[in-house]
Amino acid sequence: METEPRLRVRPAEPARARPSLAESAYAALKASILEGTLPPGHEAVEQAIADQLGMSRTPVHEAVLRLQHEGFLRVLSRRGVRVLPIDPEDLRQTYEVLIALEGTAAALLATRGVGAVATLDAMRAATAEMEVALSHDDRAAWAAGDDRFHRALLAGSGNPKLARLAETAADQAQRARSTTAARRPAPQDSAREHQAILAALAAGDAEGARAAVAAHRTRASREILRALGA
Repeated sequence: METEPRLRVRPAEPARARPSLAESAYAALKASILEGTLPPGHEAVEQAIADQLGMSRTPVHEAVLRLQHEGFLRVLSRRGVRVLPIDPEDLRQTYEVLIALEGTAAALLATRGVGAVATLDAMRAATAEMEVALSHDDRAAWAAGDDRFHRALLAGSGNPKLARLAETAADQAQRARSTTAARRPAPQDSAREHQAILAALAAGDAEGARAAVAAHRTRASREILRALGA
């Protein structure tokens, strides 16, 4: 009998900050999908997921419906779920949205002055982690560092609504990046492009930062879509 994939369960948080069971189930399922622990085509019943997570089926069902709305799962009859494959055309449209939102985030961040320092430090650290991961040919760690760079950019824009709107697109990009990382040539261009974005941000060049983000995401999306056979 095939072994059931283990979900990525996050460590418990302090009681005052502990999320609801539905939020915990959502986080565990989404992380497992984005990182490939639950690969495209994988099917499971909600009760089995609930048993792994140590909770009832109700919060799992809430999480499943949320992930279906975001395009990651499909609910099957009799409380089953299937992880959806990455659709190239949907991904192409996702990158168009992400380029627009990240470009705006970069333009906003470039105008924040001292308020951007912590964000730029986080983005530099993520880029450094990517370079170390690439030197060890650790594509999973490289993809994780790349995701941290882009998440920091969105979070640091000073516009929480923009960051929330971009979240699902960023999740879909993370999944595509992680899924194709081992199939693409060594991503030598990413760190250099990140440095160009950082230079524009540090100089307070809003339009330069927007253009650098667009160039980076456009080039990367073409490689990812090519790896998906699009």
